[in-house]
Amino acid sequence: MTPRCFATRELACLTLPAVALFTALPFIASPANAATQAETPQHVRIAVDVPYPPFEYRNAAGELEGFEIDLGNILCQRAKLDCEWVVQGWDGIIPGLLSRKYDAIMSSMRITPARERQVLFTRPYAMSPKVWVARRGETIDLDDPASLKGLSVGVQRGTTQDSYITQQYADTLDIQRYATAADVALDLESQRLDLAFLNYPVALDSLEIGDPDSQFVQVGPRIDRPESIFGKGNAIAVRPRDQDLADIFNQALDGVYADGTFETLMHQYFDYDLRPASRKTDS
Repeated sequence: MTPRCFATRELACLTLPAVALFTALPFIASPANAATQAETPQHVRIAVDVPYPPFEYRNAAGELEGFEIDLGNILCQRAKLDCEWVVQGWDGIIPGLLSRKYDAIMSSMRITPARERQVLFTRPYAMSPKVWVARRGETIDLDDPASLKGLSVGVQRGTTQDSYITQQYADTLDIQRYATAADVALDLESQRLDLAFLNYPVALDSLEIGDPDSQFVQVGPRIDRPESIFGKGNAIAVRPRDQDLADIFNQALDGVYADGTFETLMHQYFDYDLRPASRKTDS
């Protein structure tokens, strides 16, 4: 059984021991290797936005669970990293990384040009489409802008869903932005929204759109284009200077793809292929 990393809402961590040795002995590691050892933390704090089922959520005992929690624990074990999960709201998740509250983000973050100007991404490990959701029985025609005029749509603030709706429907729909996807689903259930635009697996989990008895249905096709908005896939984000840490995660990610571990874990949570196009080509 894969050991779980310690889950906490606290942002404070143990001070890392110094590893650089100042000596001129001829058998000491090269400066490049010494720098790698000094700059790559063995204790790594990973931020997640909770709840975001089935990727990350708390169970009845208050422990973190989910696809990315399991995957992250496997990656940390293989990379021999002592990892700690830190819960952080999405609105502040990149600022928290840059201010060193944690060392990485693994929370279904898409690689987009705007984010690449702020953080360094690993290679993508997942790609999930987005969907429109409405209450069953409602007549919604996404191809008829006039019929959408005045309807409200909920999105999680600062996500690619938010960017897509803002760019495509700002003049048509009443856009309501929320701190979490769970809040979007709650207001749709409470009939305070006409529509929601959500990550497909989140809509499946929170609104049960795949259940014929659900009061909610998917409207239109799944959406994952254009790449300029939705990016190349989900990846782990680190600070721009932490290339060594990104390389460690990349090596571990390549390993779980190569030996089938990723697909096995994926099928425990999803009944469709979550792999990005680049990973399908490599497999």
